[in-house]
Amino acid sequence: MEKKPDTIKISASHREEISATYADLFVTVKGSSVVSGNEAMKKAREVSQLVDELTRFGVPAGSIHLQGVHVETSSGVLLKSSSASYRLRVRCDALGQIADLLDIITSQKNAALERIEWKYADDEARERGLESALTKAKSKAEKVAAAFRVKLLGVYDFLENSFDEEAPFMFQSQAMMKPRAAAPAEPGLGMDVLHSKMINFNVEIWYRISEFT
Repeated sequence: MEKKPDTIKISASHREEISATYADLFVTVKGSSVVSGNEAMKKAREVSQLVDELTRFGVPAGSIHLQGVHVETSSGVLLKSSSASYRLRVRCDALGQIADLLDIITSQKNAALERIEWKYADDEARERGLESALTKAKSKAEKVAAAFRVKLLGVYDFLENSFDEEAPFMFQSQAMMKPRAAAPAEPGLGMDVLHSKMINFNVEIWYRISEFT
């Protein structure tokens, strides 16, 4: 069995905050009729109303997608009068508009925002984070080796991991805070809506060292 060489274990970490670049809004619309397929975007009255409001604001029609339809019946039999829940995904490429989109959605009687998925262009940030953690580990190893009067000979083992910290998004629209008659004519939350997350990088490196003198 090969004897393990003399090593020192060095740990280092790096944290970096990055901002979201776009977002997907997931919306449920309660409809009073059942329309299947993409025809629901035009022929399901409640869905059509929301789509019209969003496109009128400036959301491209191609950014609004129907993801599914859940039929609700009281007798177990599909009838012409059956109601349905329509699940939509709305892509928001300009995060500066997200406050207005939230007010448009919440102002619709039959629409509800289920969640927001924030999207990040984080490949470069992850590369920078790993490189920074490695640089810190090497600098620390050199200082430790100098203190022990040994030389660094190479790397014996290496482990790295990363995890993201993302706070939940919370909002309260003006339509929810005030009676509808008192709501302003223009939609808006009266605040900037931004979202970011922290990326954490950790490395553990076992450096081979020369014998202690």
